[in-house]
Amino acid sequence: MAEVEEEIQMIFMEFEENLEKGITFFKGELDSVRAGRANPRILDKVLVDYYGVPTPIPHMSNVSVQEGRCLVISPWDASLIKNIRKAISESDIGIMPTDDGRVVRITFPQLTEERRRELVKETRRIAENAKVTCRNARRDALDSLKAMKKDGTVTDDMMAGFEKDIQKTLDTEIAKIDEIMDNKEKEIMQV
Repeated sequence: MAEVEEEIQMIFMEFEENLEKGITFFKGELDSVRAGRANPRILDKVLVDYYGVPTPIPHMSNVSVQEGRCLVISPWDASLIKNIRKAISESDIGIMPTDDGRVVRITFPQLTEERRRELVKETRRIAENAKVTCRNARRDALDSLKAMKKDGTVTDDMMAGFEKDIQKTLDTEIAKIDEIMDNKEKEIMQV
């Protein structure tokens, strides 16, 4: 019986771990949505050829926010400025960088109402993907428990209780996603 309880605990731990990974990924994706303010995280996915190795900009330079809407990138090696400018220009950020030979600047323009609405739609799409990831985690956990039920190690009553517990945990995580999404939408619409 102890082995069964241990297996059930492992299923629940894996379920909660998968939910947490989904939320963490969701937050990271939202950080890359440009909301009119300068956010250094937007550069995390921009890779620059750093002596033959594709490297994220924050790993080769200091990135700081200046006056709320300008990112200043100070590379540790000034010879990389052209590579950094090229990588940013070719990325999906959609903003042309400028440089003065020592630093690269990216100035974020004010968002139009239309662009804000597009960003809200993008935020909702990202949130829906996060919810699907959480629902998939629920499905996987329930499938594991159903296999145990089929083997006879879990009773119908136990299964019903587990389903309620899993659903309650899922509902809590989906509420967190909705709250994070609402906050991001407010940030986008009020900039």
